[in-house]
Amino acid sequence: MAPTELTLDVLCVGAGFAGIFELYHLRSLGYSVKVFEAGGDIGGVWWHNCYPGARVDSIVPVYEFSDERLWRDWSWTEKYPDWKELRRYFQHVDDKLDIRKDIIFNCRVTSAKWNANENRWLIAAQDGTVISARFFLLCVGNNSKIYIPDIPGINNFRGVCHHTARWPQKGIDLHGKRVAVIGTGASGVQVVQDVGPRASQLTVYQRTPNIAFPMRQESINEETSRKMKQDVYSMVYRRRRQTLGGHVYDLYPKKSCDATEEERFLFYEDLWNRTGGLQLVAASYEDMRLNQQANDELYRFWRSKVLERVHSHRLQDILAPERPPHPVGAKRPSLEISYFDTFNLPNVDLVDLSQNSIVEITANGILTADGQEREFDVIVLATGFDAMSGGITQIDIEGTDGINIADKWAEGVRTYLGMMSANFPNMFFIYGPGAPTALSNGPTCIEIQGEWINTCIKDMMDGGLTCIESSREAEEEWQKVIVEGMSKGLYDAPTSVFLGRNIPGKVSEPLLFVGGIPKYAQVCRERMENGYEGFFRRSSQCR
Repeated sequence: MAPTELTLDVLCVGAGFAGIFELYHLRSLGYSVKVFEAGGDIGGVWWHNCYPGARVDSIVPVYEFSDERLWRDWSWTEKYPDWKELRRYFQHVDDKLDIRKDIIFNCRVTSAKWNANENRWLIAAQDGTVISARFFLLCVGNNSKIYIPDIPGINNFRGVCHHTARWPQKGIDLHGKRVAVIGTGASGVQVVQDVGPRASQLTVYQRTPNIAFPMRQESINEETSRKMKQDVYSMVYRRRRQTLGGHVYDLYPKKSCDATEEERFLFYEDLWNRTGGLQLVAASYEDMRLNQQANDELYRFWRSKVLERVHSHRLQDILAPERPPHPVGAKRPSLEISYFDTFNLPNVDLVDLSQNSIVEITANGILTADGQEREFDVIVLATGFDAMSGGITQIDIEGTDGINIADKWAEGVRTYLGMMSANFPNMFFIYGPGAPTALSNGPTCIEIQGEWINTCIKDMMDGGLTCIESSREAEEEWQKVIVEGMSKGLYDAPTSVFLGRNIPGKVSEPLLFVGGIPKYAQVCRERMENGYEGFFRRSSQCR
């Protein structure tokens, strides 16, 4: 069968929030657009993430598109929706915007090469499809390349073993099973609290303690939803562009050291009991991420709350050690409902990998350094992602100088405004390295970047320009902004995703813009208004 060939104005990779946003808006401008999606349906991470307990950590209506046509007749049932409800939401989006017709599913992009003679990208998919596109948009997000540690014997296990982001779509019956969970990041926390009460035995393998905050989940009835749409929704979407993290709440405008001990305690007590969630960091004192003493104060408060819930002194020391494993907020906080309580169950055990490492995975289970082999029916790999840049570098993308982007970024990731990289003309990426990304609410950041990119493409099309490319000088200056911003804050965590330290061999470097959503939007807008400062735009052949 001959490969399919397509000629397009724009090809987008990924059918999550970013890909859907770009497809709809660029199509509305009259351009020919298609989306290639490696998964089997729309939703991006919410198609892949169907593991037990999977749900979002940002509240609604913050975590959705701001388009009134989409939210006006959609009602959530929970403050933090699970993966099933999020999938229903994306189906609602498709019903309204008719996007599915321009998405090709189960189609993984494997390579792309810039054709200088035609000023177009030649893009190949795994199924043999070849696309010629003027603009190439990578809407792969920050968590699309899974990370599985190189554990000896991992392929020898005779039971069931899956990464959380590659969980079988039909699910796995874990009732009464002996289950191991390797990893205690966000997905690990959610799996543990979901599976613990129904597994015959659950053993959790922890590398780093998780400074998880209470989710404070709430149901949303139709009447509450109706009133919110009437009075709140439009205000929410304007407000989320005004706050540091793109949420509706912002840092408390006072330094921790300027508050009395009693004031601080009551402040944290109120946040803990009233809202919980990311507010413990994103609505905390303004110096929480800047001052070690202020950060330690929040950690001590958090630890006291965890110790009240965990009965075993041994597990208290592992789950909430006296010495912080890293500054609070140096990793994106996970949210939990019953995670710490789960360790009080008689069928749940915890292995501290810092003291007792995994030697190998055997045919029947997991062997640790103490010589003990524990047998399991199911092993859950909650081991995270090659975040920020991995989703981009896993595609063989060759730039104007013949160098692959993975090779270019091997010694350090370089972007301009977190949307382009030098020598890769007409190629944009959204919610990746060099932007607020993991330090912000996804849809907020995505809509800001998407609007900028769409305006840029329209300006080029209207102006008869063939290509746009960031300069090396501009991306080096942007990297200085990134480094300076993170160096002023408390982001030095040994396994920080923000610094690429969770992946062996990856360069440890700042990967995120920490100046906040308003500042980021302002800088991007100013660069555009200044004639696309830092970019080369040409009406002739690109290099």
